[in-house]
Amino acid sequence: MFDAARFRSLAGERGLTLGEPLDYRELTASTNDSALIAARSGAPHGATFVAGAQSAGRGRRGQRWLSGAGENLLFSVLLRPKLEPAHASTLTLAVGLAVRDALLPRVSGAIQLKWPNDLLIGTAKLAGILLESQLQGSQLSAVVVGVGLNVHAREFPAGLALPATSLALCGSVELEHERLLVDILAALERRLVAFERDGVTRLLPELKQCDALLERKVRVETVAGIARGIDDAGRLVIEDSAGALHHVASGSVEWLD
Repeated sequence: MFDAARFRSLAGERGLTLGEPLDYRELTASTNDSALIAARSGAPHGATFVAGAQSAGRGRRGQRWLSGAGENLLFSVLLRPKLEPAHASTLTLAVGLAVRDALLPRVSGAIQLKWPNDLLIGTAKLAGILLESQLQGSQLSAVVVGVGLNVHAREFPAGLALPATSLALCGSVELEHERLLVDILAALERRLVAFERDGVTRLLPELKQCDALLERKVRVETVAGIARGIDDAGRLVIEDSAGALHHVASGSVEWLD
C-alpha cells in the first residue's frame, strides 16, 4: 500500500512544491479523471492523485491502462503552468524527460522516449504518460499529467501494443513507491521551470540522444517513412520514400522495421 505519511515526510525533506494536497485511494476509476474534476473545482497547482489500482485507467486515444492492484505507481498531478494553449501538448516531452531523469539511476539499461509519450527499455514499455488540458476561454487553465510506471509487475496481459517491462524486471532494487513519486515530482518541478522559460527548443538535443524512433522506419496513421527526429514544435518528422518531410503533430506510432 502507498504510505501517504511516508510520502509527505520525504517530500518535506526535498522541499517539493508538487505533491500537495495529496489524494490517495486504494481504488479509483482514473487518477486523471479525479484530477480533472478537482481542477474544475479550483484545486491548486501541485495537487496529486495516487491510486493503488484503477478500474478505468486509460492511455492516449482511449487505450486502457491495465495494472495489478498495488503493483505499479499510478498517479496524476495537476499543473497550472504559464503556457500558451498551443504549447501544452509539447509539455509531454518535458514530462517524459523528467520521468526518465528519476528512473535512470535505478536501472542499468538505457531509457529511451518513444514519441510522444512512452518510456522504453529496449523495445519494452516501462512507463506511459497522458496529458489532458483544460481551457478557460482562450487561456490554458490547467494541465493534468498522468503517469503509469511499471514497478513490481512481472507478468503482463497478452495483446499489448508494445511488450512491457518493469523496474523489477530490469533489476532495480529501489522500488519504494513513495520515494519514486518524490523523485519524479522533483524532476518534474525542475523540467517545468525550464519549459515555461525556454519551451521545447532547449530539449531537442536531449530528445535526440534518447529518441527511440530516430532513423527507424515508422508509420503514423497514413504517413510512413524514416523518422528524422523531433522538430522545434515538438512534432515527429518523417521522411517518406519520395524524400518529402512530414511534420506529424499527433498519432500512434508503429514500427515497420
